[in-house]
Amino acid sequence: MSDELTQASDAQLVVAIGRWRQDALAEAYRRHAGAVFALANRVLTNRVLAEEILQEVFLGLWDHPDRFDPQRGSLRSYLLAQAHHRAVDIVRSEEARRVREERQHQTVARAEAGYDLEHEVWDLTVAEHVRSALALLPPEERRAIELAYFGGKTYREVAVALDQPEGTVKTRIRSGLRRLRSALIGSGMGGRP
Repeated sequence: MSDELTQASDAQLVVAIGRWRQDALAEAYRRHAGAVFALANRVLTNRVLAEEILQEVFLGLWDHPDRFDPQRGSLRSYLLAQAHHRAVDIVRSEEARRVREERQHQTVARAEAGYDLEHEVWDLTVAEHVRSALALLPPEERRAIELAYFGGKTYREVAVALDQPEGTVKTRIRSGLRRLRSALIGSGMGGRP
């Protein structure tokens, strides 16, 4: 690096950068990169993203040195403004993404809750109709069905519990289930909505 560039003003450095002098960009970087990185890191609280901002800011200076106007302020102020603008854009973008994902998650949760609520209401309605239909069955059919389906017993266990032959229990259960089916269809419970 020449003494000429280390002694040059920021405005002179930008003119040299406009003439594609990499050593001028290196000097500008040496002078201002620490402040640019610190600002980006403070806004983003993420070193990797802050380093990306730092690189973008100096690449922008290399590609478009004419955008810096020394009449409007110092090179450091210009570079810091560029870094701040890019960092805030990232923060806003991340916040928008987070809000969008949260909204989507809430929508899915509400849909699932609605789905569960619908099924719970349906199950309660069916249970009420089944209780009513069971009450209409003859006592021997109702008791056999209650032991088999609500008590979790096998046909043999139901037969032992009722002190009845297994064939008789099977017949009562089949007959009771046919009556239940007819009663439920008659009450409009023939299928799920």
